[in-house]
Amino acid sequence: MTLLITIIPSLALLLYFVLSDKFKEPKLTVLAVFFLGYLICLPAGTLNDFSYKLLEDGTELSKRLGYSFLGPAWAEELLKFSILYLIVLRRNEFNEPMDGIVYGVAASLGFATYENYDYVFRLAEQWDLVPMDLAIWRSYSAIPMHGLNGCLMGFYFGKYAFTGDKKFLLLSLLIPFLMHGLYNFLDYPYSLLIVVILVIYSLILHSDLKKLQKSKKQEKEIKKI
Repeated sequence: MTLLITIIPSLALLLYFVLSDKFKEPKLTVLAVFFLGYLICLPAGTLNDFSYKLLEDGTELSKRLGYSFLGPAWAEELLKFSILYLIVLRRNEFNEPMDGIVYGVAASLGFATYENYDYVFRLAEQWDLVPMDLAIWRSYSAIPMHGLNGCLMGFYFGKYAFTGDKKFLLLSLLIPFLMHGLYNFLDYPYSLLIVVILVIYSLILHSDLKKLQKSKKQEKEIKKI
């Protein structure tokens, strides 16, 4: 049961974004991006450890800020971004703005799935926590944080891909980095405020692209008549 609670939230959130796409992406491509997100946990862990060592001698405040923003936030979001920029952008399947969200969410939730498993089945014991309790807590905190950050990253990355405006490229990395850092910096339950903001922000952006897709679909149907 603990394993299901660990994995299902990521898959359910991914399924929501995949199914809401009116022009469906190839399943194998989505799974491949998800798997790449899963794999980047390994270099992310190395980068996190390196960042922590650099910050060992600072003040309590500088260490907390560093661990929040210069540790996981920059390393993890940069690696997710690299999947979009180095791989997805070159794929023929990436042919409209909504695809940015689908692949951004897939990469982020692939990462979140590995991280969640590691937290629940390895770190929970080290921290003297009940694995099931940790899995439930992360299902409404860290998992949506990662997944919805992927939505924001993908939205702005898609805007960049189809406008060429580098402002959107910067935003696709900067906004998830800041949201992730703030989530890490704030103590629970205040960190959940970031999750709420991400939910609202993502719903607005996702809704805009769904409307755009709907109008495109209607145009195609009219042309067939």
